[in-house]
Amino acid sequence: MDTLQSVLYGFEVALTWQNIMFVFIGVLAGTVIGMLPGLGPISAIAVMIPLSYGMHPASALILMAGVYYGAIFGGSTSSVLLNAPGVASTVATTFDGYPMAQQGKAGKALAIAAVASFIGGTFATVGLMLVAPQLSKVALTFGPAEYFALMLLGLTAISSLSDGSTVKAFISACAGIMVATIGIDSQTGTQRFTFGNVKLYDGIDFLVIALGLFALAEVTSLIISRKESLFKSGSNIGSLRITKTEAKKMAVPVGRQSVFGFLIGVLPGAGATIASFLAYISEKKLSKDPESFGKGNIVGVAAPESANNAAAGGSFVPLLTLGIPGSGTTAIMLGALLVVGVQPGPMLLSDHPDVFWGVIASMYIGNVMLLILNLPLIPYIARILYIPKGMLISLILIFCLVGVYGVSFNTFDLYLLIIFGVIGYAMRLLSFPAAPFILAFILGGMMETSYRQAMTISSGNFMIFLERPISAVLIGIAALSLFAPVIIERISKRNTIGKA
Repeated sequence: MDTLQSVLYGFEVALTWQNIMFVFIGVLAGTVIGMLPGLGPISAIAVMIPLSYGMHPASALILMAGVYYGAIFGGSTSSVLLNAPGVASTVATTFDGYPMAQQGKAGKALAIAAVASFIGGTFATVGLMLVAPQLSKVALTFGPAEYFALMLLGLTAISSLSDGSTVKAFISACAGIMVATIGIDSQTGTQRFTFGNVKLYDGIDFLVIALGLFALAEVTSLIISRKESLFKSGSNIGSLRITKTEAKKMAVPVGRQSVFGFLIGVLPGAGATIASFLAYISEKKLSKDPESFGKGNIVGVAAPESANNAAAGGSFVPLLTLGIPGSGTTAIMLGALLVVGVQPGPMLLSDHPDVFWGVIASMYIGNVMLLILNLPLIPYIARILYIPKGMLISLILIFCLVGVYGVSFNTFDLYLLIIFGVIGYAMRLLSFPAAPFILAFILGGMMETSYRQAMTISSGNFMIFLERPISAVLIGIAALSLFAPVIIERISKRNTIGKA
């Protein structure tokens, strides 16, 4: 009964006309920001911090939260239509969303993404309401050893992101890890792979690599191939209707990945990007038709979209209950809350219940607003497919260049963008998958940090990874995912030879 009363109180806070306006402005701005490659919710929320001066703390967080999950919700649009991820957490959506658009199913892909995002976001809100304090305690049990094992599990599943040679997938992953090490080592201060260039001391931004390997590589491919149009001339965007068969096919994966994404989001530092990749990998592993992934499988769109939106909501658990940011975006929100005089943590529920429950209630409202905003606009948004190829290529290039330059205001990053565009095109020609490169780049830095921290804690004893139950289980699963395909392949060959 206390929880119900608290939720009703939260709606009382969220349903004031001012806060409804802030929810609408937040989700609308977030959707637009998510659609434009390069902007990202972190920059937008950072710009809004000065606006929060004088605002009620609940209103300030409601506005910023709306921008955050709105950007995650809207980021799928450019991923599906242009193969240019709007935000990092929608990279996995491009794997099947873009092929669907090329097949004349852009409307269906966007509708699936919108519905899956709504379900994932709503589940996260319910989870945040019911189990936030309990899950925050579980998240605290994850130390460096557990984080290392989780990252290792993600890397060993890289073969699932490849439709061709597993060896090429691992080579691509190794290259991603190498790029992740560029810059000054945070622990020793040693320069690594910087070639004495000051501009590489901070490493290479994820956006540069993502837009280079996907968007610029696609543009290069279109220019060199000299196709008449990006899609079939005059092709229809397709029906937005999701059939009963398709709904049944995606129901279980969406439900499963909403739970999984929320749990990943609860872990401080994991975030929506990792959740979306792991969702895609796991659904491909569980699928009876894994070969269809990467060719327009609707589950390949629904799973990462439900996971990344659920993770976005889950990242509020450690922020509100422990005062620990669950992602880079919530780290900015933490700073904004401190600016307006609110200290997130265990005392937030008792000291500022209007902030805690008001934000949760606003997420219900915001998710409904996002669905109402996005679904009717899909036919108009998808009209981008009718833009002539030359103009569309120019727009993609402008979005990429402005997006990268707008993050760092550094022309050197533009040169890096071009370099990774060339690398991405070369990888396509040589059939090296780009997805393992991206995933390894994301996990590489965090994996190295977690490994070093675990070694420091254990005084160099590697057994710490096997002595801690959670990390031992995760490493065991990683070993199975790495060697099981090889063992199964050999067994099947022996059976075939035996029958012959």
